[in-house]
Amino acid sequence: MPTEPKTTLRRIVVAVNPAAAFGRHAGAGEAVADVLAAAGHTVIELRQPNYELLRREVEHAVDARGECPADALVVVGGDGMVSLGLNIVAETGVALGIVPAGTGNDAARSLGLPLDDPRDAARAVVEALRRGPHAADAGRVRHGVHTTWVFGSVSAGFDAAVNERANLMSWPNSEHKYKLAVLRELLTFRAPRYRLVVDGEARELRAMLVAVANHSSIGGGMRIAPDARVDDGYFDLFVVDRMPRLRFLTLFPKVFRGQHAEEREVHLEHARRVRIEAEHVVAYGDGERIGPLPVEVELVPGVLQLLVDLEQS
Repeated sequence: MPTEPKTTLRRIVVAVNPAAAFGRHAGAGEAVADVLAAAGHTVIELRQPNYELLRREVEHAVDARGECPADALVVVGGDGMVSLGLNIVAETGVALGIVPAGTGNDAARSLGLPLDDPRDAARAVVEALRRGPHAADAGRVRHGVHTTWVFGSVSAGFDAAVNERANLMSWPNSEHKYKLAVLRELLTFRAPRYRLVVDGEARELRAMLVAVANHSSIGGGMRIAPDARVDDGYFDLFVVDRMPRLRFLTLFPKVFRGQHAEEREVHLEHARRVRIEAEHVVAYGDGERIGPLPVEVELVPGVLQLLVDLEQS
């Protein structure tokens, strides 16, 4: 009779963003630490009042050159926390677990993780620790002299303009800010003229949105690339042609449902390296500001050890 594999006890850093989802999940970090500790793991819970302080503390705690390097990093928060974790553990062999407690949670949604209960998500991490991590792809983004990693997508166009507008708004201080930014951006948005280089092939086009996606979801549930997988060795390049605002408004709900792929203005294709150029357009990666175009995004296979069951995602 086959026996279940035994759990190897690990040293796990739990990084918590206490301001995620406007503080609605303030107890999520403690709940996750409790679940991991109950499974026998050694837990180091870290939280700081701002992102940069937390990044530095987490980076130090998981440093493989230190006396007690971490075996895994579990991030508790939204997609910004996934970005923080990825940029610390990529290429290190330290496994990354995700407990969604943010507003958008696109990475967790795409991976099929529990969205509403941090304890359930933590139990999924415990199970993944028992099985062992799964190798996943990520995107290496070059922007001027800077290089960063993205797990979900790099976007430049309408959705990035909405992010830019929302980040400049002081009111409302809630998830409704993004919805209001969408409405305001629709009034003024003009499709930029892009210059793309896709796996060495140069193109010029006018588009409402250009995104390079490693998984399926952006913008809090927009399923731009419904069939994208984080372990297939490809990006899904998503382009929406220029169109009238009314037509764009009718298309938008279909994107949230993932029912847009057959629309004549929507184009999806596989790619491994994409350069995006346009005037006066800002790029965002995993919901975080990268900066004005141009950017170049390269798919790097298997660069991340992910604590998730990709066979069920």
